[in-house]
Amino acid sequence: MNEDKKKVEVKENNRKFDKKRPRNNNRPNKPKSDLEDKVIEIKRVTKVVKGGRQFRFAATVVVGNRKGMVGLGTGKAKEMPDAVKKATQAASKNLIKVNLIDNRTISHDILVKEGACKVMLKPAKEGTGVKAGGPVRDVLELAGVKDVLSKSQGSSTKINAARATLNALKMQKSPSHVAYLRDKKVEELR
Repeated sequence: MNEDKKKVEVKENNRKFDKKRPRNNNRPNKPKSDLEDKVIEIKRVTKVVKGGRQFRFAATVVVGNRKGMVGLGTGKAKEMPDAVKKATQAASKNLIKVNLIDNRTISHDILVKEGACKVMLKPAKEGTGVKAGGPVRDVLELAGVKDVLSKSQGSSTKINAARATLNALKMQKSPSHVAYLRDKKVEELR
């Protein structure tokens, strides 16, 4: 009788590693992100070494939720999908909050310089749309800006244009913040 118990115990102990046993699938899943991403630029970069040329890919990606959150990131890898994945992760870590007026436009004019690239943004009336091109448009749309006028001057480097746009959105001051700085009420500013 003792031998039967031992056999049963041995079977139960081996059950831990049995493939038929269901896994713990009741763990909470990661919350699905509402962030959209858009690839701004993919470059193939070359490093010349003694043995020849080594190719890698550099990707620039902007992510946003179209509700006032936007971020920019870059990534490098030997394969293009890996570079895009790294850039998306970097962009998700560098999100900024954008203050929008009536959830559609920016609060004031701004001119920002990044490298040799200058980007100018102006608020626009309702129904104007996003009057911008290239990476400036991608950043503004993913930030949730619906009406804005823009002009890019100087160098047309895509990453610098995207960074300048992001810095311009970061520097926007809401009317309540300006009123606080001036010790007035929001109604007094208008």
